[in-house]
Amino acid sequence: MTISTTPKRKVLISGASIAGPALAFWLNRHGFEVTVVEKAGALRAGGYPIDVRGTALKVVERMGILPRLQEAHIDLRQITFLDADGSEVVSVSPYAVTGGVAGRDLEVRRGDLSEALYAAVRDDVEFVFDDSIDTLDQSGDAVDVTFHGGGRRTFDLVFGADGMHSRTREMLFGPEEQFHRYLGYCFAVFTMPNTFGLANETVMWSTPGRAAAFYAVGDDDEVHAFLNFAHPQPPFDAFPNAEAQRDLVATVFADAGWEVPGMLAALRDTDDLFFDAVSQIRMPRWSSGRVALVGDAAHAPSFLTGQGTSLALVGAYMLAHSLADGDHAAGFAAYERDTREFVTVNQGLVGEGSASLFPTTAEALEQRNNRLRKLSVMPAAEGRPAHSALTLPALMSMT
Repeated sequence: MTISTTPKRKVLISGASIAGPALAFWLNRHGFEVTVVEKAGALRAGGYPIDVRGTALKVVERMGILPRLQEAHIDLRQITFLDADGSEVVSVSPYAVTGGVAGRDLEVRRGDLSEALYAAVRDDVEFVFDDSIDTLDQSGDAVDVTFHGGGRRTFDLVFGADGMHSRTREMLFGPEEQFHRYLGYCFAVFTMPNTFGLANETVMWSTPGRAAAFYAVGDDDEVHAFLNFAHPQPPFDAFPNAEAQRDLVATVFADAGWEVPGMLAALRDTDDLFFDAVSQIRMPRWSSGRVALVGDAAHAPSFLTGQGTSLALVGAYMLAHSLADGDHAAGFAAYERDTREFVTVNQGLVGEGSASLFPTTAEALEQRNNRLRKLSVMPAAEGRPAHSALTLPALMSMT
């Protein structure tokens, strides 16, 4: 047996949520020496439910974590839509709304997926928590990185897996606004006590331009509260300020009925608020020099598509596969060539979901309700072609 004396290429990944650990797994498998830096002090446990569908199921299967995710699968049985006065409009299968496939697609808490990815790679790569990239310098044939914690290191390649509001992308390409495609809504998600007797179901109240929902992922004593509202411009000033987020939501829903007053009271006290704009990131290219983006940093599709997590998993696999043979410039070009169509098709799913699920006028709301009533008597969907629109290249054998 011949033992290679070629030093491993050292790479840095910014972000330890979904795309980051997935990319770390595959880069490690392809022989890279991987470091992951994460600004949070630890993995984020719990979190709102996310979907893994289509091609992404093949990725987690090849990682060996599919059985663990199947055990963590959330068995959501129905979605009930309510009118302004709280009366029931219709109750439907969740798959009729999402285009998912019962018995095949997965829905898990975000933290469960994050923990499964971390467990699959933590013994093979370096994780640095409570730190982040401060500067990148690509002036030579490597990337010199300084960290907020004061350290300095040099890497062959750097990857931004740091979400829709990516600091890596900003350093590389400039302000987010130029790539931010706002879809007209904002949302807040947080947990609150399940005093409603809900189990394995979602209940959604709607009025024009506003929606409120409870998502019970089991028969737990907590539910995920969800508030979504139309807003003319993305509130960039509120993104870094939790109090500004609470104030904005409270103002928009101040006169709302149903269970919304209790949700707003819980919003004031919650310590797990997640607030963001419903937006996409659309970029003409995902790399520059020796730095590339993956997941939401490169191509956030918005929760309206239900494909953010799946795109992150597939993108991580495709990026690592493209770099396996060596030259990073050719690898980055292959990554974009082979992945962009899949991303574009899935970002296009917003045309099937945004205005129809969260209408902004009374007429559009009634049209949505009529469509939902028809869905309740139709067979479950067989899945959207976009979810499986990319066939993964075969696993490369390691020597």
